[in-house]
Amino acid sequence: MTKSAPLRILLWHVHGSWTEAFVRSGHHCFLPLLDEGGPWGRGLSGRDWPSAQEVPVDELKDLDVDVVILQRAEEIHLSARWLRRRPGKEVPAVYVEHNTPREHAATTRHPLAERDDIPLVHVTHFNELMWDSGLAPTVVVPHGIPDPGERYTGELPHGAALINEPARRGRITGTDLLPAFAEIAPVDVYGIGAEELDGRHPAVRPGGDLRSRELYDEVARRRVYLHTARWTSLGLSLLEAMHLGMPVVALATTEAVLAVPPDAGAVSTDVKALAKAYRELIHEPDFAVLAGKTAREFALSHYGLDAFLSRWDALLAEVTA
Repeated sequence: MTKSAPLRILLWHVHGSWTEAFVRSGHHCFLPLLDEGGPWGRGLSGRDWPSAQEVPVDELKDLDVDVVILQRAEEIHLSARWLRRRPGKEVPAVYVEHNTPREHAATTRHPLAERDDIPLVHVTHFNELMWDSGLAPTVVVPHGIPDPGERYTGELPHGAALINEPARRGRITGTDLLPAFAEIAPVDVYGIGAEELDGRHPAVRPGGDLRSRELYDEVARRRVYLHTARWTSLGLSLLEAMHLGMPVVALATTEAVLAVPPDAGAVSTDVKALAKAYRELIHEPDFAVLAGKTAREFALSHYGLDAFLSRWDALLAEVTA
């Protein structure tokens, strides 16, 4: 018998933007809390999520949970210990894989590959294709985000990029490619650790790690959004920029080739071609506005919140039936 909504769900606060969308499902979400915080017990981390509550880990054993949303391999053992029920065997579970495979693109075995009792959810078709998921049943639930509204002004002839830890992640996030664009017009970089780029190039400028509302307003003032990631899953920041109504210049890597239509800016593996498109968008603001409207329309129709939540409702109904 299928459980009626709302479900009682245990999950960890791993990716803020993804969780921001997921907790809007109307289900009741419990997030583990440790006194020391950290990756296994950061709770809400100050987020205002009305349908979610943080629970001290020593109280989880008394919690009536319908399903566990796993996002890291270690959580399989942690949830079994803290709930005193084994995910996939004594309590339904789903594993969300947010990332592209590492170390090897096509031969990396997923941690769930030897199990067939926990559905493996990929956030892009590219990720599903590249991971060796073995016995695990797989499904793709594409991203969906709350619409931040059309805020694009593009008044500053700059590029904007959102990259967390751009110095450490280097070639993975395409940080080395930013100077090619900065030679044409300044590139303002936002995100955790963006300040580490200070001094590397006079026109690559750290913009700080801003809260969402301020970030949206600042990014939307820039003329073009740059997506330079070589080997990351589809970035929610890219989808957010498209929702804002920004034109996009993106590397045609991983799922970006499907997420960004050509009329929304430019998508290519040819950096010189991307730099040419960047120059055109910087110097032709009316063209940039039109490209941004295409980006927003595409993002709303393919990565909207309602479709995301509907897909999750269907999956959760299936696994808890």
